[in-house]
Amino acid sequence: MKHPAPLLAALSSSRPRVLPLAVAMALLGSLSACGLLPKVGPDYAGPTATAPTAWQAPLPHAGQVAELGTWWNRLDDPLLPVLITAAQRESATLAQARARIAQARASAVAAGVAGMPTLDASLAAKRAAFTFGAPTTFQTTRQASLMANWEIDLFGGISRQQEEADARLTASEARWHDARVSVAAETADAYLQLRYQERRVAQAESDAASRAETARLLDTLGRAGLSPPAQVALANASAADSAATLTELKAGLDRQIKALVALTALDETGLRQRLATAAGRFPQPAAFAVDALPARLLSQRPDVAAAERDLAAANAAIGVAGAARYPRLSLSGFITPLRLNTSGDRMSATTWSLGPTLSMPVFDGGRIGANVDAARANHTAAEAAYRQKVRDAVSEVEQALIRLDAARQREADVRRAAAGYREAFIATQARQRAGLASLMELEDARRTLLAADTSLSGWEQERASAWVALYRAAGGGWAANDTDTTSPLPPAAQPGAAR
Repeated sequence: MKHPAPLLAALSSSRPRVLPLAVAMALLGSLSACGLLPKVGPDYAGPTATAPTAWQAPLPHAGQVAELGTWWNRLDDPLLPVLITAAQRESATLAQARARIAQARASAVAAGVAGMPTLDASLAAKRAAFTFGAPTTFQTTRQASLMANWEIDLFGGISRQQEEADARLTASEARWHDARVSVAAETADAYLQLRYQERRVAQAESDAASRAETARLLDTLGRAGLSPPAQVALANASAADSAATLTELKAGLDRQIKALVALTALDETGLRQRLATAAGRFPQPAAFAVDALPARLLSQRPDVAAAERDLAAANAAIGVAGAARYPRLSLSGFITPLRLNTSGDRMSATTWSLGPTLSMPVFDGGRIGANVDAARANHTAAEAAYRQKVRDAVSEVEQALIRLDAARQREADVRRAAAGYREAFIATQARQRAGLASLMELEDARRTLLAADTSLSGWEQERASAWVALYRAAGGGWAANDTDTTSPLPPAAQPGAAR
């Protein structure tokens, strides 16, 4: 076999002593992993609690906190869990939250392997022809390469990247739970509003029928000359006004049904049939205990947990930016077998290389310092956002407690007022039929009764909505160790879980 001299000169090399080098690199990696070398950036310390020491609003004292996890199943309404299940399945917000989890999980995987060795391979083959005033010479080249690289995490920059990615993954999972709870609360509120509209339509139908009957009777008496024209005109006007109100309320009810259809993607015909089975009936919330310590209750809030994880990620990002100031040490090598065939002459050779590379910034015009300053500013903003989220959470719980307590205090008065106005209307109606009261008095009593009935219905809706708001403010049953976001729905809301 013939070997051209220039090629031999290019391929010849002395064999280095690689064992001591490999041992040294492994030792440096071990020192870094054990934390014996300085780690760039501040270590994360959880934020101090900024929650008050006690609630200012009265607390409900009944039930168990664990009941929060499936609160929509405890409202004594078989249709509501079906609606929430459908809404969570169709929610674009939840779909986006799941996509962000997938992105964060992929980033965490990439960050987790950043400190591991990499190995790349390549294959190449080519055919060439050349001539120097002589017959053409053909050459076939086949080459394989195996290249390895390993960056030693001397000062913890790669480790900080892993911390940041893990924190952002946990934050995205918490936001999925927050979106889940929000969709459940939004659906429950929409359902309560629909039942309120049904109640108002039923009241308006009864009122319109009564006024129409009164107008018919007075019109008959007026034609016989037994009722003055003014009373006949007033009765007809009152009946027309009631009919117009009924038409408006029915239109509002139809809009509310269509809004619920859009929220749940259920068939409208089937939904109307199911709604008709318990028209005007409000769900009855089950009481639950609220932790007397705000800090413990707020630990159940997924949005607060997400804000805390954002703060942890921002803290790690300071180390990631600061790592650019320090030397970077990597071990790289390659091995390349080569096969040549030149006009029938065959040759094989192998080249390889192994060695460390140490790089560090010398002059960057202040770019690294600016990146560190930006990371610190982002950390300050994340800390402020976390504290604001805690304050908002405290406020939401306090407001929900106030709403619930106010509803409790109003109950006796609202019920007594409705009962009293109903008795007054019945008495006035009897007097008017006996000719002892005018039609004007009857219509005034009717309007007062309708307002009282509407107020009673509004109170029932407000009481149920206050409980929903408190469920939402208390975190909706989420727990810090609840990370199952692989399913499009939480376990309690899977199809068939609540019927």
